[in-house]
Amino acid sequence: MLENNFLEDPTVKQDIEKIAATLNPYRSRIAGKVFLITGGSGFLGKYLVGALLYLNKHTLKKPAKIIVVDNYITSSKKGNVLKNKFIRYIDRDVTKSVQINSHIDYIVHAAGIASPIYYKKYPLETIDVAIKGTRNMLELAKEKGVKSFLFFSSSEIYGDPIPSELPTKETYWGNVSSTGPRSLYDESKRLGETLCMVYYNYFQVPIKIVRPFNVFGPGMGSKDYRVVPNFIRCMLQKESLPVHGAGKQTRTFCYISDAVAGFFLTLLIGRPGEVYNVGSNQKEISMNKLAKVFQTISNEKIDIENVEYPTYYPLGEPYRRCPDVSKIKRELKYRPKVGLENGLLRTITWCKQNWEFSSL
Repeated sequence: MLENNFLEDPTVKQDIEKIAATLNPYRSRIAGKVFLITGGSGFLGKYLVGALLYLNKHTLKKPAKIIVVDNYITSSKKGNVLKNKFIRYIDRDVTKSVQINSHIDYIVHAAGIASPIYYKKYPLETIDVAIKGTRNMLELAKEKGVKSFLFFSSSEIYGDPIPSELPTKETYWGNVSSTGPRSLYDESKRLGETLCMVYYNYFQVPIKIVRPFNVFGPGMGSKDYRVVPNFIRCMLQKESLPVHGAGKQTRTFCYISDAVAGFFLTLLIGRPGEVYNVGSNQKEISMNKLAKVFQTISNEKIDIENVEYPTYYPLGEPYRRCPDVSKIKRELKYRPKVGLENGLLRTITWCKQNWEFSSL
């Protein structure tokens, strides 16, 4: 189990069970296979690993094996390292060469610096993991002849879509600045996708690309600083919720169990060489309205304050972000099930019980 019993938490356990239920029809593709997961100790990575361990324990006749590669640049080993005989941990920066002597069936390249606060703090590292790290993992996939390679891109690659491209389909080319303060993340993810397509077209590496849209849930760090954990942190400290700018910018939010199910479906049965949006099909919500949702679901009075963007937050965020998920629903039978309010309540419950309040 995790040092902090992450997988034994009742809320997390229920979410893992839901992910595993989605994967049950594909257990023959998982049993006895070797998964290499970069960033496997991060927010998303822990659920990927947790779902495989759950299947090992409850479903698979022949257990899957997991190799986790992580350098903990925005986290720590404490509470993020599993003690399990089917997992091997490699403390390594994927921008450096990673040598694996064993066979590998699947590579999930989830390593990356996704929080704007941290990619502003680590600009070159953000670029390198999306480009050098992706190139290294693609070379490894080519060498090992993997069954499937999954690259974690981002909805940020769309930039600020023009109104006619909302909800945004995978075919939209994007409206992104190559020189703006967020370009180090946006453009490196775009180039990461280009690398994947080169390895698919020239070397027949069976790549698949996911573009996640605002995934949230239990396991997010108290110092993540993206809007959902930021609102929760302020709420728990009985501070007003800081809404950046006028608060009219919109997002859709995808709960962790839905997102991870989508990631696995893409890895296991997605078409090679294809891109899939992974997100919620609910309507966009403005940040002002999101703050009011927090007011509604809280049992205590919460104030809302519109504030200027802090200096540590990179400017130029997209005004609207909303996925068209018809492709992944049609091809992979993806079905997001957890609504925003329910997902927030589950996340808040976990944060209350697991965040160290002295460090908030």
